[in-house]
Amino acid sequence: MIRTLGVTTDQQLKMDFPLDEIKQGKFDWYWVDFEKPNDTEDLLLDQFFHFHPLAIEDCLMRLQRPKVDYYDDYHFLVAHKINEETFEAEEVNLFVSPNFIVTYHKSSVPEFDVVRKRLVSRPQIWERGALFVMYQAIDKIVDSYFPMVYNIEDHLNEIEDQLNYQNSTKSMRYVFDLRSDLLHIRRTILPMRDLLYRILNSYRFNLDDQERAYFGDIHDHLVKLTEMVESNRELTADMRDSHMSVNASRMNGIMMILTIISSIFIPLTFIAGVYGMNFKHMPELEWHYGYFFILLIMFGIAISMITWFKHKGWFDLFRP
Repeated sequence: MIRTLGVTTDQQLKMDFPLDEIKQGKFDWYWVDFEKPNDTEDLLLDQFFHFHPLAIEDCLMRLQRPKVDYYDDYHFLVAHKINEETFEAEEVNLFVSPNFIVTYHKSSVPEFDVVRKRLVSRPQIWERGALFVMYQAIDKIVDSYFPMVYNIEDHLNEIEDQLNYQNSTKSMRYVFDLRSDLLHIRRTILPMRDLLYRILNSYRFNLDDQERAYFGDIHDHLVKLTEMVESNRELTADMRDSHMSVNASRMNGIMMILTIISSIFIPLTFIAGVYGMNFKHMPELEWHYGYFFILLIMFGIAISMITWFKHKGWFDLFRP
């Protein structure tokens, strides 16, 4: 699907016009949006707009890293939006010049609908041209990152407040899922931050002070998002380390219990083994009270060892 929008030379906003009108010189600037284009519409990038083959190739390939390429009379940008369900990056391509902006994306971009509505409702921004539309498009894409990061942060804070490390396996699995989502978001935010840095510091865009302030604001948002993502990843790492420490402590406690039990039964097993050999010349076997006497000795050894362990403070390790 191709959607068009443009401002004519007499400062009138025109929407959904045929592409042939572009060649008639009626527009101060125009915006052509390729949304989920078919094969026939893909050909227009070359046959109608005559974009560079390398830029067209980047559009048609699956996923390019955010970047900006400079050509003679336009710039080619690759930006990434984030799928709200999978947190995977989705490519958005922009061809930008002072007179036009052409956007190409194989998935739906609701942020562009917001930009279109704003252009329709605010005629005073038409004179700012295609570069301002590019700013609006990238700004809305970057703004869409915030709800996802805030949502993950809220979930982590809720888990941190309610987490019982004594029984936290299910919660920690959820924390690991959130950490994975943060990693996906981070892989998008960092290249986007580099893209905005290049735009701000490139003489090819020839930004004035006002335009530089606008794009600088997007860069600041990306820096803030980067800090939020890193902070939340550190929180998940702390929660993971705490979980592992608690599990290690519980394991040590279990091993201590098994050690005490084994220590008590080793001498008892030794005595039982000695008198279980059934040699013929063992005087104790013929003694009338021998069985009861050996049981008494074994019971006394067990009580003595338990008392000694308690005196050493081993049982204090099991207290919460």
